[in-house]
Amino acid sequence: MRFLFTLVALASLMSALVSPAHAELSQEDKVIRLSSLEWPPYSGADLPEQGATIAVVRAALAEMGYELEVTFFPWSRAVNLAADAGSGFHGYFPEYYSDEVSRTFRYSDPVGYGPLGFVQSVGSDIEWSSLTELDRYVIGTVKDYVNTKEFDSLVESRSLSVSEALNDTSNLLKVAYRRIDMAVVDQNVMKFLLSDDPDLRRISGEIEFNPKLLDMKSLYVCFSLRNRELAEILNQGLASIDVNAIQEAYFARLEAASGASLSLRKSPLRSAEN
Repeated sequence: MRFLFTLVALASLMSALVSPAHAELSQEDKVIRLSSLEWPPYSGADLPEQGATIAVVRAALAEMGYELEVTFFPWSRAVNLAADAGSGFHGYFPEYYSDEVSRTFRYSDPVGYGPLGFVQSVGSDIEWSSLTELDRYVIGTVKDYVNTKEFDSLVESRSLSVSEALNDTSNLLKVAYRRIDMAVVDQNVMKFLLSDDPDLRRISGEIEFNPKLLDMKSLYVCFSLRNRELAEILNQGLASIDVNAIQEAYFARLEAASGASLSLRKSPLRSAEN
């Protein structure tokens, strides 16, 4: 009888050891804290549901019984806080894929998508088939943003001339005032800012999106390596929802609420990651 009791106790112990780590977490431990930035329509403190991408992540985590808490910072600070073990943040988002970032953060599965390209002055008629053909232009970028592997490599090798800004708004204004020739920007971000920001509305007729798309980029959550197990929890939740449908429905609600025709791009192109 004592032998049977010992076996039962041992089995219970082994079961506890192999159970998923998150199964026994307290309610406080089941709050995932992420840093983000003001990047509408994907993320923003004043947006409905804090943005399309945040709505997706919150829905996926809810499937797993987790809550999401997001705090907004300038982009560089959002990334640095996620890397700081003492900050209390488990990760940051939304981010594009980068081999360099993947060495210090664990990427989730995609939590959205965005059309990445160039904004240019109306009438500039910039045509290109290869990025190397843009070497005669000054291109605006945002500090610490990942763009595409090829573009960032050409910038690093100084094959392309760039001018850094702190945010997309600054770049849109610089293009409108012809201080730079073009700037890298997400098309949906550009459309939202031009409809929402009074300063940008005044110059909206001066700039346009270049017809050639740089890439349809997937968006991700980046978890610090010390919290890498949370990526799998989020991935399980993402598998239970339709990420694209949630993003597209959000865009539709946002357009209806704004009363303006934002014409946000809703159909992702299935392209390989750059």
